[in-house]
Amino acid sequence: MPRLSSVLLVDDDATTNFLNKLLIQRASVTEHLLIAEDGAQALRTLADACLLPGEEQCPKLILLDLNMPVMNGIEFLRAYQHLPTAQRQGIVVMLLTSASVERDLGQLRGLPLDGMLEKPLTAAKLQQLLDKHFPA
Repeated sequence: MPRLSSVLLVDDDATTNFLNKLLIQRASVTEHLLIAEDGAQALRTLADACLLPGEEQCPKLILLDLNMPVMNGIEFLRAYQHLPTAQRQGIVVMLLTSASVERDLGQLRGLPLDGMLEKPLTAAKLQQLLDKHFPA
């Protein structure tokens, strides 16, 4: 049985999205997997999926890349923090990036971020994330 009602992957790399989708499906984490290719698309997806509190399609987990065109991860987080609290409630946002975030740490402070994972996402990293943020 899936642990989460929905997961949102936000990454501009199609291969990364494909591999993460396979991993999440094989782990039976969710039946509803949403994919956005940049932060702006992710905000639109959230607006559509999270209109009402408790919506099944509203993601409980967002895996967010840092470096993307149109709207990067930091820009997404800045916009995301201004969404209504009811729309953000219960959503865990994890930065999933291959980039060294040391240069971006200052910009990340104070933003609604629950943690960071280094790419690639693995079954072990996914399990640790689920155990920490979504205990059974």
